[in-house]
Amino acid sequence: MIAKTDVSNCRDTLSNHIGDRIYLRSNGGRRRTVVHEGYLESCSPNVFTVRCPVSTNYDEHVCFSYVDVLTGVVEIALNADELDEILEEDE
Repeated sequence: MIAKTDVSNCRDTLSNHIGDRIYLRSNGGRRRTVVHEGYLESCSPNVFTVRCPVSTNYDEHVCFSYVDVLTGVVEIALNADELDEILEEDE
C-alpha cells in the first residue's frame, strides 16, 4: 500500500527539479512504450506536468500522478544516461 508520506516525498523530490530537462517512459498500451522528453513544468498536489516541445510553434503537455511513479507505471530519468538504463531494462 502506498502511504501518504511516499506521495509527499515523491512530490518534494520532483519539485526540486522544476524547469529541468526530464525523460519519462510510460506504458502506451498494447505492449507499446512511450518516451517523453521535456521540461518539468509544475508540481500540483496530486499530479505533475511536463512540457514537451514538439516543434517551434507547438508544445505538448503531459500530466502524470505521483502514484504512477510510485507504482512503476511511469519511470523518470533526469539525464540521458539514466534514460538509457531504463530503456535497457525493457529489452
